[in-house]
Amino acid sequence: MRRHDADAGGDEHVLAAKAALREKVWDAMSVPGIARFPSPAGRIPNFVGAEAAAELLASTTEWQRVGTVKSNPDSPQLPVRVQALVDGKLLYMAVPRLAERNPFFVLDPQALADPPRKAASIKGAGRSARTVDVDEMEPVDLVVAGCVAVGEDGARLGKGGGFSDLEFALAGAAGLVGRSTVVVTTVHDVQVQPAGVIPVTPHDVRVDLIATPTRIILCARGRRTMPKLDWSQLTEEKIAAIPLLGRLRSGQHE
Repeated sequence: MRRHDADAGGDEHVLAAKAALREKVWDAMSVPGIARFPSPAGRIPNFVGAEAAAELLASTTEWQRVGTVKSNPDSPQLPVRVQALVDGKLLYMAVPRLAERNPFFVLDPQALADPPRKAASIKGAGRSARTVDVDEMEPVDLVVAGCVAVGEDGARLGKGGGFSDLEFALAGAAGLVGRSTVVVTTVHDVQVQPAGVIPVTPHDVRVDLIATPTRIILCARGRRTMPKLDWSQLTEEKIAAIPLLGRLRSGQHE
């Protein structure tokens, strides 16, 4: 399996440390009672208790006071996306790997062709959602980020492709997210790491709240640093794979 960080830019030592931690977490999750189909390795891992974590998230004031949610499209966050639609929230979901010209699905809970559980899945979104570009989106109150691991200090570790941070930077540039936007994740308890364990870089987006099947963790939050597109950290392979990046770079040279 080709690693998701194969086309990542940045410091090689930091990339190696993150890769080693991913392998450690994927191994820890690959046991009965934790893993849920598909297998964890190479993915934002699905886990037993994902529904319970979504329910705990939905009980928080951070969730209850927002009206617009943007979520990753991965399996463990499907219960969160379903909850958003059940609760009447406008839902944006990233197209996997931002690979389409319009890189986000928009799901209006008042205009679904299927029940929320089907509509919020990648396969089902094609019937109930339309795809939009960032300039067609409304400001987002809460961002749901998928994690391989997450620290009690809010540091997060994804699959290595950098898509979550990239989405946040693109949304920030378009004025769709800001310093007050809440960032949350749902994970299994074994994915939670002590503060300081996960290496971070200036463009990494930290989470404000972690929901597991058993608890809510509020992460200490200072002034949020808004990530910006750093073209020096984007490989030509990455830019070529994401149509929106190609359009943005072309616009810079017009």
